[in-house]
Amino acid sequence: MNIRVNGDTLTLPDSSTLADLISLQGLGGRRIAIERNGEIVPRSQHASCLLADGDQLEIVHAIGGG
Repeated sequence: MNIRVNGDTLTLPDSSTLADLISLQGLGGRRIAIERNGEIVPRSQHASCLLADGDQLEIVHAIGGG
């Protein structure tokens, strides 16, 4: 399936979850927020959120500094 992540097209296996995407992107353990098709997906739903062909995702992560 093809999805868009932060404007870029990405091909993933069918039945991939949001947690799979996070792992593939190397974002595990980071403080991130994910919007799927215009709606925020709570962290508690990342493992159960199945992605679908054509999904539009925006991923933002916090960067500390001072």
